[in-house]
Amino acid sequence: MHIRLYTKMNCPLCDKAKAILTELQADYRFTMEEIDIYQDDALLEQYQLMIPVVELDGEEIGYGMIEKEVVRKRLRQARNG
Repeated sequence: MHIRLYTKMNCPLCDKAKAILTELQADYRFTMEEIDIYQDDALLEQYQLMIPVVELDGEEIGYGMIEKEVVRKRLRQARNG
């Protein structure tokens, strides 16, 4: 499983989302890639008002206020196929 976390600098919600994902890595095996939307104009246009955005294996599973239990449920579903 692979998670992409779309973030930006000085974003408390992004920091919280990263902390949640880091905690969940203890229970679920996944790689995490953090992407700064300000490094790509297309990403900036797409996600500017939604940050942070969590994407699991190419599917957007949450944005803004990231809920740990929502992400946990999606990771469990992905793991169990």
